[in-house]
Amino acid sequence: MMMKFEKAPVPLILPDPHDPRLTERVAGTDHTGAAVAINVPVERPLTLYLNAQEIVTMMTIGDYPEYLALGYLLNQNMLKYDDVVTEVEYDDDLQVVVVRTEHHTNFEQKLKKRTQTSGCAQGTAFGDLLDAVENVVLPKAELRTSWLYQMTHTINTMPSLYLEAGAIHGCVLCKEGTPLCYTEDVGRHNAVDKIAGWIYRHGVEPADKILYTTGRLTSEMVIKTVRMGIPILVSRSGFTAWGDDLARQVGLTLVGRTRGKRFIALSGQERIIYDQNLAFVEEESARHKRKGADRDE
Repeated sequence: MMMKFEKAPVPLILPDPHDPRLTERVAGTDHTGAAVAINVPVERPLTLYLNAQEIVTMMTIGDYPEYLALGYLLNQNMLKYDDVVTEVEYDDDLQVVVVRTEHHTNFEQKLKKRTQTSGCAQGTAFGDLLDAVENVVLPKAELRTSWLYQMTHTINTMPSLYLEAGAIHGCVLCKEGTPLCYTEDVGRHNAVDKIAGWIYRHGVEPADKILYTTGRLTSEMVIKTVRMGIPILVSRSGFTAWGDDLARQVGLTLVGRTRGKRFIALSGQERIIYDQNLAFVEEESARHKRKGADRDE
């Protein structure tokens, strides 16, 4: 299947838990010895090429390979936001995606200078990623607590692969309290890369957006959020010290442990407007509690 890189209408992307390609039914036994059958997410290899150079093979659930490929290259600083992408070619049979650019890129040096990060499976950030965010000035924005509670309630209660099969991470790009692009994958790095690719592919303005993740607020998540130009990062999970330090350095609003009425902001608190009466906010129901609800994952 060939996908020409042309401007396209901005689609609303939401999870499809009933897509038969994304989960499998497997048999097992439970703690009593009884036979059970459960849904589990799939993992498929996807090999990414930039022009003629093989870059990486990623393990992914397999949806939105175009967004994942573009977002990975952008977030690893191997593709610049002003680079001209002429074509994205995806072959489902070969499980290969090729991103072609108008001019050659300097990714060879980046492959030689990489730093292992906390991303699951293959999460790596390359040598100059910190340089790429060092001089970033994030846009002014606001985070109303009414938006925060609306956003988290909507995300936690809408159909998702997590609620269908578990063992998966989600990232959601929101405008005020409304989800615009909700991606899921076996690794949080894949989910956020799909968001980055969607933003780039459709020319979406990031300055007034909020990024939500189900994963930890690590240095990698902070760097990728800043690379995308998003000023606010929210998670239901907790923080790492380096993630907090980087967020403070660049002025990113970092909000974690967001469950029911509760949240903790460690940086960028000046963007937060407390406009929600907590008496009207419900606690998170047991039905929609995710892993890490009682501890950081």
